[in-house]
Order: sequence, then C-alpha cells, then structure tokens
Amino acid sequence: MKALLSHSAGGPETLLLEDMPDPVAGPGQVVVAVKACSINFPDTLIIRDLYQFRPARPFAPGSEIAGVITALGDGVTGWAVGDRVIGMVGNGGLATHAVVEHNRLFALPDGVDFDTGASLLMTYGTNYHGLVDRGHIKAGDVVLVLGAAGGVGLSAIELSKAFGARVIAGVSSEDKAALAREAGADDVVIYGRGPFDKAQSKELAEAFKVACGPQGANIVYDIVGGDYSEPALRAIAWEGRFLVVGFPAGIARLPLNLTLLKSCDVCGVFWGAFTAREPVRFKHEVAELFAMLKDGRIAPRISARYPLERGAEAIASLENRLAVGKVVVEIG
Repeated sequence: MKALLSHSAGGPETLLLEDMPDPVAGPGQVVVAVKACSINFPDTLIIRDLYQFRPARPFAPGSEIAGVITALGDGVTGWAVGDRVIGMVGNGGLATHAVVEHNRLFALPDGVDFDTGASLLMTYGTNYHGLVDRGHIKAGDVVLVLGAAGGVGLSAIELSKAFGARVIAGVSSEDKAALAREAGADDVVIYGRGPFDKAQSKELAEAFKVACGPQGANIVYDIVGGDYSEPALRAIAWEGRFLVVGFPAGIARLPLNLTLLKSCDVCGVFWGAFTAREPVRFKHEVAELFAMLKDGRIAPRISARYPLERGAEAIASLENRLAVGKVVVEIG
C-alpha cells in the first residue's frame, strides 16, 4: 500500500509518500480500503508532536476515513467484506488501506458518497456533543460561533439552527461571512487578525455584544482561542455556557472575574475522549446525525479535494487557515 508518512516532527512539508507493507487485521479489527480521508485540525498538530498523544513513527496522519472493508480479523461480527463504512482511526487515514477497530466503524448510509461520509463524524460529532451535551442548547438560544467558516464552524452553524437557535458567526473576511450566512448564520461579525491591543479587544467585544443583542450569547462556541476568547466571553449572557473547542490562535487566558459577573460556565469539549468513554451515547449521537443528514438538516460543505500525493498541501491549507468548509483527500 501507499501512505503519506511522518518520520520526524515537523510541518506538512516533512511528509513523504512511500510504499508500505499491506496491513493485516488483528483480532477485533478490519482492514479498510480508504476512499476518502478528511483533514481536521488535529492532523496539523499530531505531525508536530503537539497533539494529546504521539503515535510511534513512521505514521500517517488522518483520523477520519470512508471506504470499503477488504478483510476481517478474528472475532469480528456484524461486518462483511465489501461493506461501505466510515470510521475513526486516530491516525493512519492518509493511506490506501487502514486498520480500524471494528467498534469504531459505522455503516455508510445508502446514497451517501465517500467524501461526505469522511466529513461527518469529527465536525458534526464534535458539535453535537458540544452543543447538546456540554452547551445544553435549546430553541431560542443565541449562539456565538468563533471561526465560523471552517469545517467545524459551518457545521456548528447548521446544527445550532437545526436546534432552533439564533446564530452569530465570527469570521475573518467578507468571503467567509458569505459562507457563514449561506450556512444559516443570522448575523456576522468580521474580525481582524490578532494579537489585539486593549482598545482592539474592547472594540471586538462591543461588536460581539451588538450582534448578540442586549441579553448576550447563551452559548459561546470557541473554535479559535487566542485573543478572540476574552472579547467573546464579555458578550456572554447571564448563566451562559462558554465552550472551549479548539485554539488554533493560541490558548486563551480568561479573566475569571468575568465568569463570576455573568455566573457563566466554561466547559471543555473533548469529543475524542467522549467517544471512548461513552461509546453507547456516541453511537446514539451518530445515529441522530445520520437522521439529520437524511432529512437534509445538515450537509457537509466540502471546499477542496486533493489526491493522496498532495495530502501535505491539504494539511497546510488547514494549518494556514486558508480552508473554508471541509478539506478531503481522495484515495484509490
């Protein structure tokens, strides 16, 4: 098989497309011929040794795949060679074949193509867990989404609207603002690039407050971090929920006196750990997402497709914050 491999810590330019021995399914595992692998923010971190876990090298990044089962390991039931599946692999997705634990697979619904299937679990799964389990979203809530034009952000807009919320999208350009509105955002705040001085931070907080309305945001969905977090926290509602989802702009430092003044919660959203700790709830939430996909309430927006040999470019586009929507590497 072929795989895009990381031999040492570094950026996308360090990845090499190489031949590898074909994988063999161990007990409880299956081999999947990968047809599509979506790129997610953890892929930019794991190759630099900045993610929560560090796989042994060489390894291929890529954690979210869609493909066809080609082999079954001992003890695997409920699956057959030829089944169309989507799955979570942690890493190893940017390859022609991947070994997947059988309980990390889901049947790809009829009529759903591989690119769409590979773009569903991490973004919509993260957001469903964040908005429902951690944010307790309800109809009529005001949701402020930072980084709203990326794959996670656009799906957060869609899901928030599906749950009956009013959505304010925070984005960095007019083009991204148009995408956010197309996804259903009710209003948009366009911000510049940090770092911000005190006056710029205050100006952004005021812009968030105006857009969110006099009561503030019931949920702040922070995918960005850095200097964007504090202005968003200043726009939160009484007893609001500030959800920490990611920090491509850096890890924020929040003045905790603001949480007292607004009696608000700051909640972490670690979807990967949730899926491992709560497998039954995870499967239920994936079933809910499949139903929403079938009903047309959600639809992954794929903005760019790359072949495997250009997989490093796909990761770079996300790392450099050039991507809007989902980026998919097509394989095979």
